[in-house]
Amino acid sequence: MSREFSRRQFLSSVSTGTLIATLGPHIASELGFFPKALGDGFEEKPLHFGNMESLVCQMQETPVEQLQSQLARMIATGTSLRTFIGAAALANARTFGGEDYVGFHTFMAMAPALEMSKRLPTHLAPLPVFKVLYRNTDRIQQFGGRDAEVLHQLDPPVVTVNGGNLQEAIVNGETSQSEHILRQLISDSPVDALNALVPLVLHNPEVHRTVLPFRAWDMQRIVGTEHAMTLLRQSLHYCLAQPQIYQREAWKKNGDLLTSLLDEFRLLQNPPGSRMADDAKLEELTEYFSTCQPDDAARAAAMTLSEGFHPSVIAEAVSLAATRLVLRDAGRLPQWESVGKPAGCVHGDSPGVHASDTANAWRHMAKVTTGASAMACVIFSAWEIARDRTASPNLLNSPLPTERHLAELTSADPDRLLIQLEESIRQNQQAHATAIAYQYGQKGLPVDRIFSTLLKFAVSEDGALHAEKYFQTVQDEFASTRAAYRWQHVAALARVTASEYGHPAPGQDEARQLLGVQD
Repeated sequence: MSREFSRRQFLSSVSTGTLIATLGPHIASELGFFPKALGDGFEEKPLHFGNMESLVCQMQETPVEQLQSQLARMIATGTSLRTFIGAAALANARTFGGEDYVGFHTFMAMAPALEMSKRLPTHLAPLPVFKVLYRNTDRIQQFGGRDAEVLHQLDPPVVTVNGGNLQEAIVNGETSQSEHILRQLISDSPVDALNALVPLVLHNPEVHRTVLPFRAWDMQRIVGTEHAMTLLRQSLHYCLAQPQIYQREAWKKNGDLLTSLLDEFRLLQNPPGSRMADDAKLEELTEYFSTCQPDDAARAAAMTLSEGFHPSVIAEAVSLAATRLVLRDAGRLPQWESVGKPAGCVHGDSPGVHASDTANAWRHMAKVTTGASAMACVIFSAWEIARDRTASPNLLNSPLPTERHLAELTSADPDRLLIQLEESIRQNQQAHATAIAYQYGQKGLPVDRIFSTLLKFAVSEDGALHAEKYFQTVQDEFASTRAAYRWQHVAALARVTASEYGHPAPGQDEARQLLGVQD
């Protein structure tokens, strides 16, 4: 009997699927053939994370004023910071699905916070993790908690009516269709799924559209590849939440530009080159990306690849151009100031911080993706930094530090320089902090000591949602940049740190008391 029922169920599914394919999704939905995801009558089932479920629920349901005391007790009984971050990331993804500004910023801060904890002494290590977990639970409960979850189970499957083209499904606003296509891609190969998401970024390259898929991909290191679908669905939902982009004639422009450059320079016919650039070539590229128009930057990147240069050469130049944008930023205009982001500040969602995080994401995705998607990551990293510069309303003529600030520094003693750096940060003296950090590097002093000084403030201050991510970006880019240029990244971090000081992170005082931290 059960065998006959399964046979009837199968035939019914095939018949319904054929009818849906014939009628099209919109008419079929009106006639009642789709479940709730595409119509009515289907109760969405919550995602369940197996042996992580209990801790995931705890991250969502614990009153935020009780959260950190519970975490402190769990640390005492052996729960790792990595486990906390993994559960918080899944709680965040299930709740927000990439559709809430504070929510996805909090998700993107999680892996960087865990990396920050590794640089701290054991008794201080929980502080950056507690900081983002507090923010996460607080925002989840503001959002509506478990009753407001965006991501649910995808069953039952939806019939593919457009040939399984993810881009077409997104453009048509077909949420369930898009998710099922993404799930199929992930089951074949998670890299295929990331390759398919890159063209969606190109529709309208901007920082969140670019950084979220990288941070979602990177989180697999912590939660495991079995959760790749949950993580990458966030990027999909972010794209689906902006349907107006696909109604513009201009949305095809970047795709056409990429296609023409790939064809003109035959970038898919030849393997990537291995040539490395000398300092003069790197400076030439950096300066060009810092001054040209976006399409010209993309062409220059494609041409550089065609000349046999390794993709890392372009990544290094783009990263430096982004950092120089931090150092040229004249600060937030008075009409754009808000709570925690006063006029003159350069932290949070400033053009330079955004550009740096974007350059970092493109570089990492270029290493993971393949074929045309990998080329797109390299080419559009240059396009986006040029676009960010042209869109920045308030730039200095040349980057900090100025000759005046450098001339005021007379000490070569690392202890004295680091004391001066802390003083400048606490007084919000951005230019002074930049000069001290740059001078410290030029004297060949130990990098770990200055990173430790800056890390202390990246933990204690709110940073307007960007402190953790930007700190990790600078660490990454410092390690990937040659010695002659890498200290520009640290100087930029010092400036951002001086800008963000004075706005302590919510929950940090309580966390320090619970952990018995005096300093």
